[in-house]
Amino acid sequence: MPKNIYNLDCNIAQTLNIVGDRWSLMVIHEILVGKKTFNEIKQGLATISANVLSERLRQLEEDGLIVSNLYSAHPPRYEYELTESGRDMEMIFHAFILWGEKHLDKCYKSLKHTACGHEVELRHYCPHCESNVDDITVVPVEDTKQP
Repeated sequence: MPKNIYNLDCNIAQTLNIVGDRWSLMVIHEILVGKKTFNEIKQGLATISANVLSERLRQLEEDGLIVSNLYSAHPPRYEYELTESGRDMEMIFHAFILWGEKHLDKCYKSLKHTACGHEVELRHYCPHCESNVDDITVVPVEDTKQP
């Protein structure tokens, strides 16, 4: 997907400009679940080609979602890890899992509370009120730049 395909003043559109191409979210997910090397990521995404994986890793690093660390100089081999920005996508993956659990014909994953084993839900939380909330509104962010 060419960069900035969505020329819209919208958080969703601008996020999709970064991770909306084929494979990017899946690469991030593989790293999130502990795959660190090119070969581990490739093995987890069996149908991705090596050149596409290389390009996605390069682009995700350029976009600040992952960092690479050289662990072997000859030949050069890298380990990949998520930046804070990349780790912050974990809740998005959880939302996808919950949506899939509810709407897909075949469910592959579910979210469980580690301590008791029961299913969990995502909730919106207001730190000001210190409570979960159901009544939320999407509002435009005021431009705080002074001319």
